[in-house]
Amino acid sequence: MKRSRINQIIRESDAFIRSHGYSLPPFAYFTPGELRNAPHAQIKERRMGWDITDYGDGNFDEMGLFLFTTRNGLNKDLGRKSAMLYAEKIMISREDQLSPMHRHDIKVEDIINRGGGDLVLKLYKADTKGEIDHEAKVEVMCDGLVRRIDGGGLLKLKPGESVTLYPDTWHAFWGERGDVLIGEVSTVNDDVTDNIFAKPIGRFANVEEDEEPLHLLVSDYDTLL
Repeated sequence: MKRSRINQIIRESDAFIRSHGYSLPPFAYFTPGELRNAPHAQIKERRMGWDITDYGDGNFDEMGLFLFTTRNGLNKDLGRKSAMLYAEKIMISREDQLSPMHRHDIKVEDIINRGGGDLVLKLYKADTKGEIDHEAKVEVMCDGLVRRIDGGGLLKLKPGESVTLYPDTWHAFWGERGDVLIGEVSTVNDDVTDNIFAKPIGRFANVEEDEEPLHLLVSDYDTLL
């Protein structure tokens, strides 16, 4: 993705988030220089911040996702008492924009439709080897109520509705009837190692530097921060 396109998506996404009455934390608006000059060690270690991906496919409008990680624990703290064992994200799934089929090994997550259109999820259960089981029924909890659907079936979340996804649930999702503001509340989030995709794609975008970054992405931290 060109950096100019990433900057444009940041501006558009920030406006969409604000239109739903949600505000990002102050560090979201640091310029790259301001972030470097701030005591940013925890932000970098916890990989909090802007995250825009086309999954390395080069077509964000068809397959992509906007994310901002507002808080996050650390893998090394998993299993400890009195530790930050949770994470929170705000995301935007655009109308008909696919977030491709994937699951996680560790993370349990609540996906919440915070407003906009409907969020549609395609779900499969994982077999004993972690692969997609095309035949098994899928059982998920939606706002405290159990729902059962066929493998490959669609779960539609209207604004205010949510679903809890465990590591044995494969899922892909997209917006319907408009762009969707999504909340995610989960156990510790590790996007570097804890995303298993059904097809061989990347988690982060390959960035072409055609202009200066408006704000750094979490995928920039190791090289630009």
